Amino acid sequence: MRVIAALCVSAVAVNAFAPSTTNTRSTTELSVSRKDFLQTAFIGGAAAVATTFGGLPAYAGETVKTASGVTYTIDKSGDGPKPEIGELAAIRFRASVTDNGMKIDDIFDTSEPYYTRIGSGGLIKGVEQVLPLMRVGDRWTLNVPGELAFGPKGRPASAGKARIPANAPITFEVEIVGLPGKEPELIDLIGDD
Repeated sequence: MRVIAALCVSAVAVNAFAPSTTNTRSTTELSVSRKDFLQTAFIGGAAAVATTFGGLPAYAGETVKTASGVTYTIDKSGDGPKPEIGELAAIRFRASVTDNGMKIDDIFDTSEPYYTRIGSGGLIKGVEQVLPLMRVGDRWTLNVPGELAFGPKGRPASAGKARIPANAPITFEVEIVGLPGKEPELIDLIGDD
């Protein structure tokens, strides 16, 4: 959305330099002014950029809604690398049922992060969709609709875990704390003296 807005502003700026009289060339089949051509090119380019790259990076305090319906708020922006599909990522997270606040899990309270392979299906669908958008150091709060969480079956109760109702929306706070293999090794940072 931000890319489209920026390029539309560029298209308006191009119009400022267009001649005041429209100079068109006509044929029996096609009649396009330079101004119309440039406007179409900029708007088409904006759509292509937005489709290809998914817009510009998000910033702390910003709330974004994905096409699938997951809404996320950027609590903290990191500056590390982005994970790629198939890579191992170290994350910390806290999950709860949005409607009643029931805690599902809290990895922020543990000494070790949770390791997951990006895109492997090891987490709920809504989280799997958003993790590849994040960078190391990012901390986001996700609001995952029920159909992208535990779905129509919910989650049955088990030892130490409460039942999650069908199609319950989930609030999922997640932070990517590392990408083993993409980060500089500690020995490289401190030296081997």
